[in-house]
Amino acid sequence: MRYAETGYNLEIDMSTGNIEKVETDTELTNHYLGGLGTNARILWDRVPPEADPFSPDNLLIFGAGLLTGTPAIGCNRTIITTYSPQTLYMAFSMMGGFFAPELKHAGYDKVIFRGKSPDLVYVWINNDQVEIRDASHLRGKGAVETEKLLKEELGDSRVQVASIGLAGENRVYMASIEHGRSSASRLGLGAVMGDKGIKAIAVRGTKDVNLARPMEVIDFCNYLIDYIPERDSNPIPGVMPILAGLGSPKEMLIHDEKWHTENFMWGNARTRIKDYWTKDVEEKWKETQESVRTRLISCYNCPMECGAIVSVPGISTYMMKCFSKLTYTMAAYSDLDFGFRIAQRATEYGVDGFSTPQVMAFALELYEAGILTDDDLPGLPEGNEERFYWLLDRIVRREGIGDVLANGVYWAARAIGKGAEEYDHNTIKKHEQLPLKLSMLNPIYFLMWATGEKINITQIEGNFPQAPFPTREEREAFVEDWPHVPHEKFKEYFVNWELRGENSFPYYPPPEATCDIVDWQETMHYIDDALGVCAGLSSFPLKPPYHIHNWPVLISAATGMEMDKDKLWEIARRNRTLIRAINVRRGLRRKDDRPPENHWKKRFPELEETLLDTYYELKGFDKNGIPTRESLHDLNMDFISEDFEKRGIYNDGQSEEKS
Repeated sequence: MRYAETGYNLEIDMSTGNIEKVETDTELTNHYLGGLGTNARILWDRVPPEADPFSPDNLLIFGAGLLTGTPAIGCNRTIITTYSPQTLYMAFSMMGGFFAPELKHAGYDKVIFRGKSPDLVYVWINNDQVEIRDASHLRGKGAVETEKLLKEELGDSRVQVASIGLAGENRVYMASIEHGRSSASRLGLGAVMGDKGIKAIAVRGTKDVNLARPMEVIDFCNYLIDYIPERDSNPIPGVMPILAGLGSPKEMLIHDEKWHTENFMWGNARTRIKDYWTKDVEEKWKETQESVRTRLISCYNCPMECGAIVSVPGISTYMMKCFSKLTYTMAAYSDLDFGFRIAQRATEYGVDGFSTPQVMAFALELYEAGILTDDDLPGLPEGNEERFYWLLDRIVRREGIGDVLANGVYWAARAIGKGAEEYDHNTIKKHEQLPLKLSMLNPIYFLMWATGEKINITQIEGNFPQAPFPTREEREAFVEDWPHVPHEKFKEYFVNWELRGENSFPYYPPPEATCDIVDWQETMHYIDDALGVCAGLSSFPLKPPYHIHNWPVLISAATGMEMDKDKLWEIARRNRTLIRAINVRRGLRRKDDRPPENHWKKRFPELEETLLDTYYELKGFDKNGIPTRESLHDLNMDFISEDFEKRGIYNDGQSEEKS
């Protein structure tokens, strides 16, 4: 009997219509746990590194985390993996809600799509009954509308649906996969789903998920149920609201937006509205938010209520998650009412709420600079809000200039030319980042931004505070109750960290300590993404309920695997190294591990090179960011170094040099 996982994947060839239920190898679970780790191994084994993201050879993998669907609190993530049309590297994005637990209860750990359907279809998974059905009646429908229509068509409100909107159908590079209260938004997963001709996947499952030692799992969950409200009701003083408690950023609960308005870029530009966040603005935003929020909601088996049902007069009800209420608002220099309204349209279209506002702001910057003209934007209306709606409609339809902008800032800038590249200052590895206002380089964030294979800062940062507390006394008080650290040295790093002086940015923490901190934060995220837990209960907040010391207890009880901290850390390192290797085969090198020159206003080139050198050494990479033969051997991944040898990657004349 398999514990925690079902032991079966569902394989669907969209070109032929062939459907297979395939038993999985327990050794893959032992090496990679599940979720992201096993997704990545499948991509390595089965997709040629030269495959185009829109090739029939590319796979689109919907993977449930190892603990998803078990009683483990907050373990509900779907990890979706493919090659990104935007970055051309491996893409993976996590989706909450109820989809992955339902998939587990239907009897599958993953659904793996290959090939392309000649017609628009949806897939209906009802336990052992799996069908590919015509979706021509859903063409052009919104993602949320599609979910509603399929639940009605299938006659069961408990069916869980993942769907794309018009953006996915038109292969817009920022297209998302929507699922009610959550979405897999980053890196163009929806575009690949649309390219394969899949409008939606509907799942209903009624099977059990077995546990090795059920009572130990329940006891651990009871501990979490006691810890979470106690911790969340006592926020950490002196940190931003979204980190003071637990959960994913609870944007529909929190009203204090001072941190966002002061630290986010407004639009794609470096400017912001000076002194914008006044008491009057705060009260107006609070009133707007309270007036549209119907109720707070949670994902499967989670008490956190991080999302909300939003009802704005004149538009259909939808579910708000994460920062979408703010990203469109800030990009358009507008108010919160506009943010709620355009976010509803964007959700139906199925587009990423981080990239899309920046692409639209980028277009308007080019227009103001004279690089784009009235000939490029015929019919562009007056008024900032109207222009954003106008651009959004054209991007998702790939009409006119929208066809260029639909590929994202990096590709659009190079297609437009005439100096447009100078306005591309927030993409890393061709992907728009969280729109933060960056002044002096922060070494920890430089490394996370530059080297992160997720190419998404919110999926890398975490348990170590983002800035030092004002006084040593406050820092000492913080570390007194900090059992989460993997090693006591992290307490010393934080206690010695000063706001100003010798032990402050940019030269503190020193390179070795900076790399240790980044390594810890990355490791926790890679554990979460293998297990399927929401980062809001583990890798993202300060002092979360899950950490490196208690995860092994739960994993062992649920799966029957022998697990301890060191083995878990090694598995996370193996998963991270595998993803690096996948991207190395796609051409990733040191030269790509750098933010644009103007990403920070003040840079420290020598320090940055030292940070990269130190990080690569810690991770077992060579000077060019390629995993070494020795480190791969230590991780039982000789198959990678053998592949690199055959491809000449170790002998390309660059692997030992800084590019």
